[in-house]
Amino acid sequence: MTGLIQILIEGVLVGLVYGLVAISFVVIYRASRIINLAQGEVLLFGAYVLWSVTEGARAAGVGLPLPVALGLTALACIAFGVMLERGIFRPLIGQSGFTIFMAGVALLILLRGVTQLLWGAQSRTAPVILPEGALTLGPFLANTRLLIGALFTLALTAALHVFFTRSRLGLRLAAVAEDHVTALSLGVSVRQAIAVAWVLGTLVATAAAVVLLSGSILSLEVAGIGFKALPVALLGGLESIRGAPLAGVIIGVLEALATTYLDPITNGAASGVLPYVAMIAVLLIRPYGLFGWRRIERL
Repeated sequence: MTGLIQILIEGVLVGLVYGLVAISFVVIYRASRIINLAQGEVLLFGAYVLWSVTEGARAAGVGLPLPVALGLTALACIAFGVMLERGIFRPLIGQSGFTIFMAGVALLILLRGVTQLLWGAQSRTAPVILPEGALTLGPFLANTRLLIGALFTLALTAALHVFFTRSRLGLRLAAVAEDHVTALSLGVSVRQAIAVAWVLGTLVATAAAVVLLSGSILSLEVAGIGFKALPVALLGGLESIRGAPLAGVIIGVLEALATTYLDPITNGAASGVLPYVAMIAVLLIRPYGLFGWRRIERL
């Protein structure tokens, strides 16, 4: 029984960090109705920028204090998010869903290529931002880095929920998410709202990179976390900020159980497949996810 509880603890912590990446999908979709398939590459870009202003700068003889490095990373990611929105997706407003989907695929390939061009394909060690080790909770252990990440996810979820439901800017984004034409008729700038959503999505993805990669190996394969978090976002509902952490816990626990009990008899395949199976099973029943907005259209 102790072993099962330990597995569940690990699954919950990992799942909440998945939820953090999923939130970056949600905040973009809420305003722009775009599922950014390249969100994993956006996370990767933020991770490499952070490496450049920490380990890269230190190797060049320029040691920056950690708060300064984090601030520079945030500014670079804000500029990056604005560039993606204005340069690629703003001109596609009003285009078909297929066109936007193909733009996302092209952006995914482009960002991987640009990242490799700027930083090379070799692996690096990401800077240690969060404490290492494990916290002892009675007979159980909790990874300190993941625990901090899980608490940060919960705090960010609460803050974003208040932002979207109480603040004037957040309510404008909610209006844009509901209907672009209606938002325009109310005097809301759809373009400004979408730009804010992209900036938020980029910053959240970078925060997830800090949590996931602190002291870990940084390589191009890290971008795959985007496709692990996408089922979480779809399962929770692409409009639901609070649904992302809960869906992350579900996926994280299923993945942890599959890793322990099914991977030994499936040569490690079960843990990679099960989250997508769970997502498809739920979406067949609730196509809008567990907490997404149910839309009723009259034909």
